[in-house]
Amino acid sequence: MDTELIRLAPALLRRRLVAVTVRGASMEPAFHDGDRVLVDRGRVAAPGQVVVVERPQEAVRWEARVPEVTERNTAGPMEPGTRRQWHTASPRTIEWDRPPVPPEAGAGTLRRRDWMIKRVAAIPGDPVPRDRVAALTEVPGDQVPPNELVLLGDNQDVSFDSRCVGYFPAERVLGTMVRPLPSPPRPSRTAPVSPSTS
Repeated sequence: MDTELIRLAPALLRRRLVAVTVRGASMEPAFHDGDRVLVDRGRVAAPGQVVVVERPQEAVRWEARVPEVTERNTAGPMEPGTRRQWHTASPRTIEWDRPPVPPEAGAGTLRRRDWMIKRVAAIPGDPVPRDRVAALTEVPGDQVPPNELVLLGDNQDVSFDSRCVGYFPAERVLGTMVRPLPSPPRPSRTAPVSPSTS
């Protein structure tokens, strides 16, 4: 019986721990495109920790807004030097076209979903961070409700997060980062040197 448990433990550990590759710049400077992190699917997130969360599919209307101008900028590129902010008409417009990933889901199921890496800004019971998250300025109550999270990217200029859509359901979090993993070497930015033919 003990040998059965020993054989079972690595399989359970493999399902609980997931290696995730970061894509995009939303968590810079902490994490860059191509960085890898180890995520624990059973760990409960706390403020300041980094989590991997499912990205909503085709659920959010994206519009560019120039902070100094009240009208929406829908006609072409923004002026140089202005910051791009993403928002929706109201928070709570996330709609999910499929149920959350079950805890026992394997790698195949996980690969069929879109994931984002974000930092936890507030958990249930914390004060609603209205001063940092415009999408939450008009939500009722003074505390983050049960089963909801406020998630932010470190690079707010390019991050799709709670500033765009308000709360994220806690059930859509894959897991909490345990530690960074060694990343594959990045290609050199210098031109390769050709061997001499003399």
